[in-house]
Parts: sequence; structure tokens; C-alpha cells
Amino acid sequence: MENLKDKIFKLLRLDNLMDNLSGYLESRLELYKLEIHEDVAKMLAKALLYGFVAIMGMLFLVFFSVGLAHFLNGFFTGVFVGYWIVAGIYAAALLIFVVFRRSIDRNFENHFLGMIKRKQK
Repeated sequence: MENLKDKIFKLLRLDNLMDNLSGYLESRLELYKLEIHEDVAKMLAKALLYGFVAIMGMLFLVFFSVGLAHFLNGFFTGVFVGYWIVAGIYAAALLIFVVFRRSIDRNFENHFLGMIKRKQK
């Protein structure tokens, strides 16, 4: 029975077609694997860069806030007034963020969807 199947494949030249098709599928699979590895490497590099920038930004913000609070303390008689003013500035920023969080969320979502669409083109 197996012999008859081989003869029919050879007669119709399907054995070469099957070999070529399986080779093509294996090549495409390897290509997709390489593309995925490349995309993961790019995303990891961007994540590390953004993480580093975020950490440096936070350190700048902390030291700038302490410096500003200390500077403002020189204008007032209370020892902690400058720190309260800086805390109030952060509280106002947080309040604005909370009030407008839905529109901010939509803007971020649209931005990232646009990035994904550009990536797919």
C-alpha cells in the first residue's frame, strides 16, 4: 500500500511539491521567529532607555523639589512653609490629572494605536 502511494506521488510529481512546500513553510517559520526576536530586542532596548530616562527624571524632580522648597523657605518665617508650597503644587497637578484622566487616557490610547498602525504598515 505504501509503495502504491509513493508511485502515485512520483507519477504526479507531488513528492517534489510536498518537499518544496514543507521547506517553504519551515523557512517562513524561521523568518517569523527572527522577526519576533528582532521586535522583542527593539522593544527591550526602548524599555530600558525609557526606564533610564524615567529614573533620571524622577531624581531630577526630587532634587529640584527639595531645592525649590529650601529656596522658598528663605522667604518665609516658618521652617516648613516652602515644603508645603511645593507639596501644594504637586497636589494641584494631581488634582488636574484626576479631573482630566479620561481625556488624558484617550489621548495616550490614540497615540499608542497610531504607533501600532504605523508599525503594521
